Amino acid sequence: MPLASLFMYVSPPPVAQATHLFWAALGRRARALGLEAPATLDDISPDTWLRPDLLFSQTCGYPYVQHLRGKVQLVATPVYGLAGCDGPLTCSFIIVNAQSCATAIEDLRGARAAINEPGSNSGYNLFRHSVAPHAIDGRFFSSVIETGGHRESIDAVARGEADIASIDCVTFGNTLRFDADRVAGVRILAETARGPGLPFITSASTPAKDLAILRRALAETIADPDLAETCDTLSLRGIRLLGDADYEVLAELDREAARHGYPAIA
Repeated sequence: MPLASLFMYVSPPPVAQATHLFWAALGRRARALGLEAPATLDDISPDTWLRPDLLFSQTCGYPYVQHLRGKVQLVATPVYGLAGCDGPLTCSFIIVNAQSCATAIEDLRGARAAINEPGSNSGYNLFRHSVAPHAIDGRFFSSVIETGGHRESIDAVARGEADIASIDCVTFGNTLRFDADRVAGVRILAETARGPGLPFITSASTPAKDLAILRRALAETIADPDLAETCDTLSLRGIRLLGDADYEVLAELDREAARHGYPAIA
C-alpha cells in the first residue's frame, strides 16, 4: 500500500485534527477514482519524502530546490486564506517581542536571533535574504539559536530568550486563530519576500495517470461543500499547479544572500 504523510502544518490541535479529516476525505475520493490510496496518514519523517512508495506528502520549498528536484514530482501548491498569502505565494513574518522598540530590521543589529532549522525556507532562507543587505563581513546578530520549530521560535522571542525570528505566515496564522495566547507576547516587525508555498508532492515513480487522479481528487476535495468546515480550519482555499521553474525563485533568494556576503545566518 502506498503511504501518505502530512506533517508540515499539524498544530495547533484543531489543525492536526482537520488534517486527518482532510486526508480521510481525499483518500476516499482518490480510491473512488481508481487510485490505491491509504485510509489514514502515516506518522513519518521527512526521510520518507524520497521513498518510492510515497503517494502524497507536503514539503518545504527550500529542501525541494536544494535536494528534492528530480527526485519527487510536484502535485500542486496549496492556496491558503491567511495574512501573508497571495494565491500560492507565501511570506514569513519577522517577529520581535511585543515590548521591543525596534521599528526595522536594522534596529536589531547585534541582537539574538532564533531559527527553527537551517533547512527551512520560512525560518531560514527568507529570513537570511531579508537580513543579508544589512550584514557586515558576514555578520549581523550577536548569536543564533536553533529552536527546532516555529512555535518554539515564537516562544523564545516571547520569553526574551531571543530578540527576533522568522515565522511562516501560515503557521503564524494558524497559531493566531487557535492558540492566540502563544503569539500575544510577540509582534510582527516586517514581512519577507514572497515565494511559492509548501508544495504537495508524490514519488518520482508515481505514474502520470495516478498524478492526474491525485490532482483531480485534491481539487474536488477542497471544493466539496461537505468538507467546507475542515478546509476552513486549514484555511485551505484551493490549489495551483506550479512547476519546478516557479520554485527557482527560492534558490535565487539563497544565491542573492550569498552575493551579499551572507551565506549563513550569523
